[in-house]
Amino acid sequence: MAYQELMKNFNRVRDYMRDFYVYGLKRREEYTQKSARSYDDERRRMESWLGPWMQFRQSAEGKQVFLSLDSRRTKHNPLYQAWKAKSFTDGDLTLHFLLLGILQSEERGWTIRELMAQLDQMLSAFTKSRTFDESTVRKKLKEYEAEGLVEREKKGAVVFYRSGGKPAGLNVDVLDFFSEVAPCGVIGSFLLDQWQEVGDHFLFKHHYITGAMDSEVVYTLLLAMQEKRSVSLHLVSRRRNHKTTLSVVPLRLMKSVQSGRTYLMAYVPVFRRISSYRVDQIVTVEMGKESPLFDSMREKLEGMMPHLWGVSTQGRGKSRLEKVEMTIRYEENEPYIRQRLEREKRCGTVEQVGKGCCKWTAEVYDSSEAIPWIRTFLGRITEIHFSNPVVEAQFRRDLEEMYALYDVEVADDFS
Repeated sequence: MAYQELMKNFNRVRDYMRDFYVYGLKRREEYTQKSARSYDDERRRMESWLGPWMQFRQSAEGKQVFLSLDSRRTKHNPLYQAWKAKSFTDGDLTLHFLLLGILQSEERGWTIRELMAQLDQMLSAFTKSRTFDESTVRKKLKEYEAEGLVEREKKGAVVFYRSGGKPAGLNVDVLDFFSEVAPCGVIGSFLLDQWQEVGDHFLFKHHYITGAMDSEVVYTLLLAMQEKRSVSLHLVSRRRNHKTTLSVVPLRLMKSVQSGRTYLMAYVPVFRRISSYRVDQIVTVEMGKESPLFDSMREKLEGMMPHLWGVSTQGRGKSRLEKVEMTIRYEENEPYIRQRLEREKRCGTVEQVGKGCCKWTAEVYDSSEAIPWIRTFLGRITEIHFSNPVVEAQFRRDLEEMYALYDVEVADDFS
């Protein structure tokens, strides 16, 4: 039975899902963290959630398993299934269905005594009956009340409980959009489950679904920011296989529209600076005490935002801010080039410097972050300057290597 498949630690599930389906499925002999039996058990668990989206391919190395999603047909994030496979005991399930069934049968509500009497009557019909004490039922009602499943009303000295029904004032289409694009979108997915029919109105050209596994971390960070608390981050670097613990003051969450990754901007007292951390490299978050530095550091970050190209607050140069200037050319019938520059300039400025020529200028903390975007204008760049000589040397070196790769003579394109 499904509820016998207990799952107490979601971090373990999070790791397995990444190892199996995000970073590439490891074969049985490649998986060394646990035994072969554990590998089989966990893989079967994942397949029970993600079966409709799994594909298989035979190669010389054996069968390869991978996830295949077509955004034209898959409207909702399948990774939310992991969050909905919550652990339950036999008693949890029995009390859940009986209690909610009773509460929905009477609009006026039930007192705790009436609920206990009704439960005893229903349970006595079973051959192997079990009983629940009043304190257990009260705790379950309190839990459901916090979740919005049960409403509590006090009439005089008597407390009545009734079914909470569907959340009021929620737009289903808004929830549908929220569940697929927002941090902690799994909350919207849970709410959507209360409607039998949900229209599929949204299609996504770039649908970043792996953030679903970081929902618990994101929720804890948002809660810490709301209460202005410090937190302890337990970080893991998968490339270096290195684990660290760091005390920080979380200030803001930022999401990349290019990669879909979520980053935490936080003040690190031990380094005395604001730094960024990838949320998918945060294993767990532990809440700390209220921080007196939150307001001042949040204000400092707001002042830094106009000079952030991405999330890096530390460049490779000696000066605090690094300046980049790029001049590009375009033909008279190519106004979209200028329009694109205006649209994607971020914290930079664009000015016309001649017919068919315009200059983009930006002062940023780390000019190397802009290089991937700058490369997309290669062939149109007539002049480029970096105030950081290290970044400029790297840019020109990469360009020379590209020329060599295609066996093209190096041209002195840039001043």
